[in-house]
Amino acid sequence: MNEITVIGGGVAGLVASIACAEGGASVRLLEAHVALGGRGRGTDGPYVANFGPHVLYANGTLWEFMRSRDLLPPVARPPMLAGIFFRAGGRRRRTPPLAMTRAILRLWRIREAPEDVSFRAWVAERCGAHAAEPLSRSCGVFAFHHDPGELAAGFVWERFRQAFVDLPPKARYVRGGWSALIGRLEAGARAAGVQIETGARIDELSADGPAIVATELRDARALLGDETLDWPSGRTVALDLGLRKRRGDAFVVWDLDEAGWVETYSVPDETLAPAGHALVQAQMPLRPGESTDDGERRLEALLDVGFRGWRERVALRRGQLLDGRSGALDLPGTSWRDRPTIDRGDGVFLCGDSVAAPGLLSDPAVTSALEAARLAVAQAALRPEISRL
Repeated sequence: MNEITVIGGGVAGLVASIACAEGGASVRLLEAHVALGGRGRGTDGPYVANFGPHVLYANGTLWEFMRSRDLLPPVARPPMLAGIFFRAGGRRRRTPPLAMTRAILRLWRIREAPEDVSFRAWVAERCGAHAAEPLSRSCGVFAFHHDPGELAAGFVWERFRQAFVDLPPKARYVRGGWSALIGRLEAGARAAGVQIETGARIDELSADGPAIVATELRDARALLGDETLDWPSGRTVALDLGLRKRRGDAFVVWDLDEAGWVETYSVPDETLAPAGHALVQAQMPLRPGESTDDGERRLEALLDVGFRGWRERVALRRGQLLDGRSGALDLPGTSWRDRPTIDRGDGVFLCGDSVAAPGLLSDPAVTSALEAARLAVAQAALRPEISRL
């Protein structure tokens, strides 16, 4: 009975470890950092910020995986419509442009869009170019791309439906930030018997049994020496702000001009900021060749839309660049099936948010982790079938 080694202690690695242990395997999880979580780690207080804007979708794979194992942390629902603003045509609005609303209603019943045309072209053909542009830019929140309209229609529409069309809204906010979610997954892994080692950075695979590589794609490429491990991803500048509260501040600023997004995470969860303060997390996808400083200036202009006089109220400011760390992007003519495969041969399996698995945001990481676990357990000559959820 061979031991299964899981490399990487983020969401994908923890899910894969739990699933392997449930399949009867002895599992060793290696994490390079001193703490588990990967991009699921959060900052320490008094402002508890996630690594980039995060939400948990109640119609997603991670939700179902944790719910079925009684691992879900406490969550909050978003406030219904309160404090949501749009930027369109350079102006702040309470509602999206009428053409965009009509387009969503017209496309509402369509479950799948084609993969061989751009999202902008697909919407324009059905609803007109005047609707295609704002609807395309509205997808920056989950695409982390400066022009989501040029991505594959099937890729964008599937995610838009999951995030915004399926009612009631499925977004949930993990109370205490995503570190609380990581804590629940860690507890589940330890309870299942997973041996966890942190501060365990490795440069090459040496395990005798199957290995699951649950790192970012660039790290997997270096570890495995496989230059084919590559796929388009976003390049986004992000800002975390601790602000003194002011009446009239936005909960969400939805950018229909430049595909940005701003969200006050302390609205659904007041524990993320000190009393009288707010935690705001904002993102702006960078254009080709654009510097981080220029992208940050555009993001500051978006903040002006929802937070009057915010510069004089800053108690905390942290900027970061999410470069290739926001999941896969499928261009026209490609789909998730064309991404790097999970089974790399010789008992090595890959999982993460840029590999061959469907879904929104964390879903590909979890789906690929479950498939990698199933294959690794079979490779280890244990029980060949384990539950996918």
